Amino acid sequence: MKKNIIAPRTLSGFMELLPQEQAVFNKIKSVLEGVYSSFGFFPLDTPVLEYSEILLAKAGGETEKQLYRFSKGDTDLTMRFDLTVPLAKYVAKNAGNLSFPFKRYQIGKVYRGERTQRGRFREFYQSDIDIIGDGQLSIINDAEIPAIIYNIFTKLGINDFTVRINNRKVLNGFYDMLGFGEQSQDIMRIVDKIDKIGQENVIEELGKIGVETEKANRLIEFIRIDGSCAEVVSKLKQLGDNEIYLQGVSELEQVTSLISSFGVPEKFFKIDLSIARGLDYYTGTVYETTLTAHPEIGSVCSGGRYDNLAEYYTERKLPGVGMSIGLTRLFYILNEKNYINKNDFGSPCDAMIIPMANDENYSQTLAYAVKIGAYLRENGISTQIYYENKKFKGKISYADKLSIPNVVFIGEDEIKNGVITVKNLKTHEQQTLAQDKAVEFIVSNKKQSGSLVIMGEEDA
Repeated sequence: MKKNIIAPRTLSGFMELLPQEQAVFNKIKSVLEGVYSSFGFFPLDTPVLEYSEILLAKAGGETEKQLYRFSKGDTDLTMRFDLTVPLAKYVAKNAGNLSFPFKRYQIGKVYRGERTQRGRFREFYQSDIDIIGDGQLSIINDAEIPAIIYNIFTKLGINDFTVRINNRKVLNGFYDMLGFGEQSQDIMRIVDKIDKIGQENVIEELGKIGVETEKANRLIEFIRIDGSCAEVVSKLKQLGDNEIYLQGVSELEQVTSLISSFGVPEKFFKIDLSIARGLDYYTGTVYETTLTAHPEIGSVCSGGRYDNLAEYYTERKLPGVGMSIGLTRLFYILNEKNYINKNDFGSPCDAMIIPMANDENYSQTLAYAVKIGAYLRENGISTQIYYENKKFKGKISYADKLSIPNVVFIGEDEIKNGVITVKNLKTHEQQTLAQDKAVEFIVSNKKQSGSLVIMGEEDA
């Protein structure tokens, strides 16, 4: 009877990577974790599944339509659609055991049943950081977030990005001065789309909610104010005396001044009054990060300040500020736009040992190879041993395809003299050395090859 073969296939919107691509993805993830840790953030993990009532407390509109929701017995369950709502539940639940300000980072998969398209997935990694205060939180934290963004992207080797900064209070106050205070949220959502749909379509959509053309043009003129951070702040101070508006301008001035104190050059950040962030819970500073050479991609990193993270789960006021990177989408974009160095696509190990022996002395050679492998690992060198019975050329080809930089040959002479023969496949340099000197040789090759796998656009 013929076996029924099921065609191997993956659900639409769920990304699978080849091994070397996964290695690069993991390196990017490792850079993020390293930067977050260097700024004093704790790692956190929360469940993929939550009670539906927990997640639905802050969901609504399109988000609610995209949820993966199901029942198991009598339990109504939903898969997390972001990392912010689970954080809100976590902080509310554990507030008595946490030290504030509470700084956490989380990198994990989230799920949204949206329409799949290029760079958009239904299962994807989010990379979030948040700083949560108890009752209050210093404005200095709002300036630290762009410094973290700057450190992440520069450590990835990306040098053509801009952190665009605004303040929701500036927008709310300005809309109030125009007489549209009650419509501020609707106006923000429309204005936030200006880079996607263009100025004419924004004016048309504003007209549909009752904003006459003259005032719509004033809104457009306002969000187009440009210049250095100091110049923009100076212009904003002259436009009105609304209390909320002036508070927002003051916060914007403080944050942009403090960012420089964190060592971030001003060419990497600017005030952009068109940035609103569509989510209602942002109440102050907001950020969007774009790749300068590819504005059509939109934001690759966004976030902002909120007054009360966990208002649905506790009476305790927990203000915070944070940002999120869609890590899966970022990887997809970097790969598609040739930011990833294809010549350094990642390797599973630093060295591969090839036992060079015939059938008669294979056991002895293999035993020595295993011993050498253990020695190299003890000295910080990730090592693989090639056990398969293939021709020598095939073994070297295997190492080359996986970008393994060093090959270690173990044969009769090496065993007899207690040495190791090492060849670097990039430089083709080959040496027979004592074990400790072989370690130095491999380590020096690691340093020369470097660890960055991402390039700036000018180098791509």
